[in-house]
Amino acid sequence: MGPVRPECRGLARAAVRLDAPAVERTLERAVAELGVVTSWEEVMVPALRAVGRKWAAEGEKYVEVEHLLSWHVSTALRSVARSPGAAAGPALPVLLAGMPGEQHSLPLDAAAAGLSSRELPYRMFGPAVPADALLAAVGRTGPSAVLLWAQSRATADRRLVLQAATTGWGVRGARSRPAVVLAGPGWAGLPRTAGTLRPRSLGQALDLLAGLASPETWGGPGRQPAAAAPAASARARSVMLRAMPPNTTPWNGATAHQ
Repeated sequence: MGPVRPECRGLARAAVRLDAPAVERTLERAVAELGVVTSWEEVMVPALRAVGRKWAAEGEKYVEVEHLLSWHVSTALRSVARSPGAAAGPALPVLLAGMPGEQHSLPLDAAAAGLSSRELPYRMFGPAVPADALLAAVGRTGPSAVLLWAQSRATADRRLVLQAATTGWGVRGARSRPAVVLAGPGWAGLPRTAGTLRPRSLGQALDLLAGLASPETWGGPGRQPAAAAPAASARARSVMLRAMPPNTTPWNGATAHQ
């Protein structure tokens, strides 16, 4: 596994033994002591990748290990992914969805858990959201941002991204549009779509979404007119790019199947 945290090594060993209670305890302790972002980036993902490599090298021999670990990772993340109530104040929700045909869901669970830990409201729609349903959800929920996950180039549909970015909501004369945040390795190498943002890690994505959801970004508790939305997105994108370290890889998915 290389140089990893002891929690990660212990998690992988417990998974290989199919020791579900040990896997559960390790994950619960990691989230409680390290927080969602560090647990995801330094414990869960390295362990999932190591198990995935083992499965790829050994054929079907270790697929049960990957499935067990993935299920417990999802359970641990969902245990802290509680939709904030009044504590969220006037912040606008973030919409989380997998692109049509995209079956990977663990990164969305991680994003939901991270938003919950920051008391930011969100709407989780899970993997493989049909295009029409995604656009309808944008219009009905009025989100500050839409995070779209694509694990592979096959599900990274730029036409749908443009439609989501231009879908307005609100009353006539004061309609608004969401920022669109593209996450996952499926977007790597594709030309950028105007008005979209591409965080390179879960931590960066949460920082960006927190800024987009804040009342200050949207002009207070009232909602920002659509004409002003590109300016807000441009400011957020500028801040994001300045914060990005050079030569970092895109926010990657965890396993081949989840």
